[in-house]
Amino acid sequence: MFDDLERSALKPLPAEPYAYAAWKQCRAGLDYHVEVEKHYYSVPYTLLRETMWARITARTVEVFHHGKRVAAHVRSSSNRKHTTVREHMPSSHQRYADWTPERIKRQAGPKTSALIEIILRERTHPEQGFRASVGILRHAKTFGRERLEAACDRALEIGARSYTSVTSILKTNLDRKRPAPATDGPAITHTNIRGPRYFH
Repeated sequence: MFDDLERSALKPLPAEPYAYAAWKQCRAGLDYHVEVEKHYYSVPYTLLRETMWARITARTVEVFHHGKRVAAHVRSSSNRKHTTVREHMPSSHQRYADWTPERIKRQAGPKTSALIEIILRERTHPEQGFRASVGILRHAKTFGRERLEAACDRALEIGARSYTSVTSILKTNLDRKRPAPATDGPAITHTNIRGPRYFH
């Protein structure tokens, strides 16, 4: 029966093994990147603010818009960094000319502006810092400008350079706690302290 009924219907095995894929709806930000598991992947800049679907496998991230694949990337780790294809970048940034680094910094206080300037400067392309910068500025609506300034001041002190760090500082109220000053007083002398000569 196998020879008579089934053999003729058999098809060759696929060239590649089946790969599990998860799907996620995402939206391109001002920096024309979509976030997939704490990493940012570029899409054509003409699609900024558009809603898309990302197909995620163990090795790749593909982005689809209205059923058409518009981007494909090798999957990267969840490190809050950017993977950018040069062809996705605009020759001129007219689509978001109102979101220039100067405008972003004008809306910030001195400490917030200083932090945003560092974030933009450390990116390969300044536009990659727009998402973090705008997110930091939005904290002023929730926590107030004074607390945001204090949080950015604290972030500058400890070398934090991300939206996530500023958010953590605000949520844990670290902006309201100043680090204890270092003490330069004499060493403690006590009978329970062995001292440097104990092991000689």
